[in-house]
Amino acid sequence: MTTTEPRAVRDHVTPLATGTAAPKPTWHHATVLEHRPEADRYQYLRLHAPTIARTAAAGQFVMLTAARAGERGPVLPRPMAIYRRDAEEGTIEVVYGVVGDGTRKLATFAAGDTMLVVGPLGQGFHLPADTTRLLLVGRGIGTCSLTTVAQDLASGTALTAVASGRTPDAVIGAGFYRDCGAERVITVTDTEGTSGVEHLRGLLLSTLDSAPPQQILTCGSDRLAWLCRQLADRWGAEVQVSLEAHMACGLGYCHGCATGTRGGPEESPLICKDGPVFRLEEA
Repeated sequence: MTTTEPRAVRDHVTPLATGTAAPKPTWHHATVLEHRPEADRYQYLRLHAPTIARTAAAGQFVMLTAARAGERGPVLPRPMAIYRRDAEEGTIEVVYGVVGDGTRKLATFAAGDTMLVVGPLGQGFHLPADTTRLLLVGRGIGTCSLTTVAQDLASGTALTAVASGRTPDAVIGAGFYRDCGAERVITVTDTEGTSGVEHLRGLLLSTLDSAPPQQILTCGSDRLAWLCRQLADRWGAEVQVSLEAHMACGLGYCHGCATGTRGGPEESPLICKDGPVFRLEEA
């Protein structure tokens, strides 16, 4: 893997053809059950949204409205991956970074408040029934798009999960993966000098080359996505990537989150409607 700037992943993806329709989204005036800081600059949010908790597929997301009832703004909701869901308790969990006015406003909600939530949205990950070896590679907050895959993992599937971050405090999901029974959890960070593409490539080759994964799922970094694609070419695996984007509606109405230029008269796939999970084309 070269150290030059990678091609934009979103320009080299195609929609998954699963033959299964995504669950229909619902609108919830969800009660905030818990909301607290989560290491680094992240926030942990748990909401009571029974329909979403019951129907959400792995890799789907929700739109959270930061404006309270009667407030004029922020106008646009924020797309957030579902970190975990519990159908029995009717809850969904989100971990997000506070990076702008919208998320700063979102962070002011407290337990007992009501938040407008729309979901589940988008096309999630698809694992063929014969998948027995799986690799998840996430960077920063992008890991939150992968954790529900581990939550749903079938018995007998060997999971290797990579959780990458700037610092140890910025690594998300490592404990969650262990709780889900992952065979291996690999944490790498910038400050420790272990998160570089070449280092991780060597680590994964030495660990998995003898029994490689059939499916590789990734989110959070173009560099890591292309590393996954190169490893998949070596191993004969498929790569699915969850893309992140600013969105106005999350439903495909505004057409503001196209994946890239395809040329010709047809619009490129929409991240909210055709994704966020796509198949990454061969390198």
